[in-house]
Amino acid sequence: MTFDSAGQSALDYLHCRYGQSRLLFRGPRRKLEGCYAAFFGGTETYGKFVEEPFPELVEAATGTRCVNFGCLNAGADLYVNDPTLIDAAARAAVTVVQVMGAQNMSNRFYAVHPRRNDRFLRASSLMKTVFREVDFTEFNFTRHMLATLHRVSAEKYAMVVEELKSAWVARMQTMLAKIPGKVVLLWVHDRRERCRDEVHDCLGNDPLFVEPEMVEQLRPKLAAVVEVTPSAAAWRAGTAGMVFTEMEAPAAEEMPGPAVHQEIAEALAPEIARLMK
Repeated sequence: MTFDSAGQSALDYLHCRYGQSRLLFRGPRRKLEGCYAAFFGGTETYGKFVEEPFPELVEAATGTRCVNFGCLNAGADLYVNDPTLIDAAARAAVTVVQVMGAQNMSNRFYAVHPRRNDRFLRASSLMKTVFREVDFTEFNFTRHMLATLHRVSAEKYAMVVEELKSAWVARMQTMLAKIPGKVVLLWVHDRRERCRDEVHDCLGNDPLFVEPEMVEQLRPKLAAVVEVTPSAAAWRAGTAGMVFTEMEAPAAEEMPGPAVHQEIAEALAPEIARLMK
C-alpha cells in the first residue's frame, strides 16, 4: 500500500542524509567505513511507526553495524539511480536488499518519480495507445492507476504486468551488477487475507508481481536468499508497540508492527552473522 507522511509524526526518525544523495534516511547517521551491513528496501525496511525496525534488531543480535537506507514506498529505481547509495553498498561487507514490488519502477508503459517511486508521473505513448479509454491525468500513484487498468480490461492489464515483471528482473540485475560485495535478498511474504475494497485493492499483497522464477534469475549473483512469512500471530499483534498519532492510525494498521519486525530479524540475523565471518 501507499501511505504518505502528513504532518508531524509521533515518532522521531532522526532523519539524516548521506553524501550527495537528495534522500532523507532514518537516523541517527552512521559512519560508512569499516565493517558494516547496508540495508536497501521500502517502507518495511525503513520501519514506519516502529521504534526498532529489523535492521536495528539484526545489529543487536549480530554485533554488526547495520545502516538503514530504507525509504518509504521505494522501488528498485531509487537504488539503481543513486550513486551515493551504490557507493555505500559497494563499501559494505554485506548488502541486504528487500524485495520491493514491481509496480514502483519506470518501464515501457509509464514513468515514476525518481525519488518517490510510488508516484505516477506519466503514461507512455504505448500505454495511451493500449488504454485509449483511460485519462491518465487522474492518477497520482502507481497502485491506483494499476487498479483502474485492471477494472478497465483484465486482458490489457495482464500485458502491463508482464512488462513490470521483465523490468523488475532487469532493474534488479543492474543493481546487483553495481554491487561488488555480498548481497542478501530479503523476501518478506505478506500472506494476510484481505477484503478487497477501496483500501485493499484488487492487485494483491506486497511485494506486487514478484514470483519465484523471477528471484531464481537473480540467484547466481546473490550470497543468500532469505524468505520470511510472518506468522499470523505476529500480524494479529497489530499496532501493539507502534508509535503514531491519531491521524496516523489508519496507516499504522496496515504496517508491520514490532512482532513482525522481530520475526524478520530472527530469520535474517543468522545469515548476516555467517556472511560477516
